[in-house]
Amino acid sequence: MVHRTRIIAVVLAVALAGVPVAAAAGSPNAAATAQTDSPPNTTHLSKTTDDATLADQHPPDPDADVLGWENGYWYNESIAVTPDDGLNDSELDAVVARGMARVEEIRRLEFEEAPPVEVISREQFSERVENQTANVTTATRLHQNVKYEALLMVNESTDAIGVQGQNQAGSVGGFYDPSAGEIKIVSENTSTPKMNEITLAQELFHALQDQRFNISSFNQSTQELHNAKDGIIEGDGNYVDYLYQERCEGEWQGDCIMPEGSQGGSTADIHIGLLQITLQPYSDGPSFVRDIHESDGWDAVNAVYESPPNSTEQTIHPEKYGEDEPTPVSIEDTSDDRWRPLAINGSINHASFGEAGLFVALWYPSYESLSNRIIPYNSHINQVGGGVDEFDPYDYNHTYTAGWDGDKLMPYVTDESSATNETGYVYKMLWDSPADAGQFQEGYEQLLAFHGAESVDGHENVYHIPDDQEFNDAFYLNRDGDTFTIVNAPSVGELSAVHAMAPDVQEPTETATDDGTATDDSETETTESTDETATDDETTDGVTDTDEPTDTTTNGPGFVATGALIGLLAVALLALRRR
Repeated sequence: MVHRTRIIAVVLAVALAGVPVAAAAGSPNAAATAQTDSPPNTTHLSKTTDDATLADQHPPDPDADVLGWENGYWYNESIAVTPDDGLNDSELDAVVARGMARVEEIRRLEFEEAPPVEVISREQFSERVENQTANVTTATRLHQNVKYEALLMVNESTDAIGVQGQNQAGSVGGFYDPSAGEIKIVSENTSTPKMNEITLAQELFHALQDQRFNISSFNQSTQELHNAKDGIIEGDGNYVDYLYQERCEGEWQGDCIMPEGSQGGSTADIHIGLLQITLQPYSDGPSFVRDIHESDGWDAVNAVYESPPNSTEQTIHPEKYGEDEPTPVSIEDTSDDRWRPLAINGSINHASFGEAGLFVALWYPSYESLSNRIIPYNSHINQVGGGVDEFDPYDYNHTYTAGWDGDKLMPYVTDESSATNETGYVYKMLWDSPADAGQFQEGYEQLLAFHGAESVDGHENVYHIPDDQEFNDAFYLNRDGDTFTIVNAPSVGELSAVHAMAPDVQEPTETATDDGTATDDSETETTESTDETATDDETTDGVTDTDEPTDTTTNGPGFVATGALIGLLAVALLALRRR
């Protein structure tokens, strides 16, 4: 059982953005930097004094909208608010306007318009998440279950969509909704909300990104594509947060809104494995963006939006960005008449996890057992001087998963799957070399062993996890040069029915007992039927691209956390390991 309750003290501000997926990317050419009319070089200007003093301290508003000024506020002027008792409507308007000005000043981009900011209660947000997780089709739910079962993180008796919802509902501080162009701040008190200015800044920057780079058009249809594009989306966002925090600790010191207890939310039900997959771009992305900015400036960062990363490999190993593109993976369907690829909205629905997802799959047993297993526990946490590197807290690089070149997971179902939740899959991965494929196989075989897998006598590379274990399924592993393929089925006798490359393994023969009944150790096929079978007429709330089969995710491309709070989680994980 995962040790979720042991990190309950960690406060994690997560933001959810339900950006729809599509194929086209926005052009960064629209993001030309506006000219700046800077206010006098005064760190703290005030609008709270009398008119005579104000005339001396506050420069007149510019004739036109300029960088560093929004809706009557310069980026470096003080505002009259009392954040510890929450913000009233006028205070919220002032904080938003100055926050926009500060984001412009840091990022050197002008807002096209002010995004509406609404405060909603945690109950309202929880209802939103519950509706998202409840209103999915059987096919979509099966797809999500297969995905995380394939990583040996969520078993088939657990609702993977529900687990993802738990990761979101209790720990969200705010989110940007691009479908409406709105920012929503989650607060325990909606009339006078407490708000962390850094959380607000991140959501304001997401609105700015969408206005200037059309990030909601990016194809984030699989977990891998989601994390890959977030390398620039969230990498840039969290780098801006970092620069914003530096200003709050420097020239804006004492003039940033950071009340105690403003983040809210409980982390008791967080699934660390699934969370660590989604956090990869928030750890590797900021350093990816920082290096580009420090080397070539903001124009070079803007250009990345025209050609965003196509894999998590490109942000785990930044030298591969623009140099090493992932190779498309094809899977031939050779299943029998009983098994078929899972289809949603008339399209075969694939999944992909990339280097980041495969790394976490091999690291997660070390977290579950609190001991060094396949990938050592502490090797995932970047440490500096005995503490955590809060700018880049997590390391997703290991010899078992470096050398990734492409992956695709195809779920398989039967007519009974919607009732039994029993599924199969073919998971095919391409690697840079046969040696890289062999290294991953070595790690994956240890993962199977951790979950109690046993070799099947007389059949090389065939494994079965016993019925009394969490992931009681059958597996066939095939390595051919730089290609590694996993075939999964509920029993060893069904492996070849899911894919013909697997050997035809006979189930144990039934023997008669004294009372005339038949007994054996094999699984029996169920004939139960349901009107809600996972067929190709199922629909999903996500967008399915028939030219490039997609994965339906529930978190959207903006499942984000500020860099400082991600670092806090890393500190908690490190402390947990040291106990």
